[in-house]
Amino acid sequence: MNDSTEARLDPALAAGNRKALAGYRASHFLWQVQEGVATVTLNRPERKNPLTFDSYAELRDLFGQLRHATDVHAVVVVGAGDNFCSGGDVHEIIGPLVRLQAPELLMFTRMTGDLVKAMRACPQPVVAAVDGVCAGAGAIVAMASDLRLGTARSKTAFLFNRVGLAGCDMGACAMLPRIIGQGRASELLFTGRSMTGEEGERWGFFNKLCLPEHLLEQAQALARELVQGPTFANGITKTMLHQEWAMTIEQAIEAEAQAQALCMLTQDFRRAYEAFVAKRKPVFEGN
Repeated sequence: MNDSTEARLDPALAAGNRKALAGYRASHFLWQVQEGVATVTLNRPERKNPLTFDSYAELRDLFGQLRHATDVHAVVVVGAGDNFCSGGDVHEIIGPLVRLQAPELLMFTRMTGDLVKAMRACPQPVVAAVDGVCAGAGAIVAMASDLRLGTARSKTAFLFNRVGLAGCDMGACAMLPRIIGQGRASELLFTGRSMTGEEGERWGFFNKLCLPEHLLEQAQALARELVQGPTFANGITKTMLHQEWAMTIEQAIEAEAQAQALCMLTQDFRRAYEAFVAKRKPVFEGN
């Protein structure tokens, strides 16, 4: 949102709905914002970056706050070192879970699902930069992202079956078939085997494969490219991509008509037209 828009916005409304997150101080992972791109780095490389109760909750809350962020327009999620994320920490999550009763177990599974909901609900495109091990909840975080870059050595495994659990975890049975197809998703969820980087690219899970040493650089470059676009309209695109899963074609066409009419009211739409007339590239401002 630019200065002129802020000037027209009631301060009380802005206080409750606009928030700068560049200065956010993360406790359980690394957080950095540059040029409108936030980078979340899962930072336990000695354990292949597993998640804990604390990191799950903080990620859930942070992605929830992104709905109100004024200075973040795209997000990159990456793992420190040579791996993305090995899933839930065996000692800090799996061990305690076997001692819990149903109400507490449901509290946990709802918390993990709420992370996926928050990733899908935030308007910013999320780019996962996946190298090495990407397993369990790590595979879910990659799946819940909007775009995924991998490497030839990526090993993505929805391994819930291998620990005695169903593959229906954190939305996997709903989302994974839509990304790679029902048969391929069924294979991964029933067997828990690893999907190679080459398979992931061929099946459409990865948008492309990168050399490991260039993975983060290319993910951030892609995110910066998205930031240069009409970010308000991009947020609408993300919303509609998600919401239209549960619509008929007729409902989707009507919803898109309303969404597109809203985007036609933006200054970015006018900027694009004026730039076309002047034979120059438009400079979008997200309003």
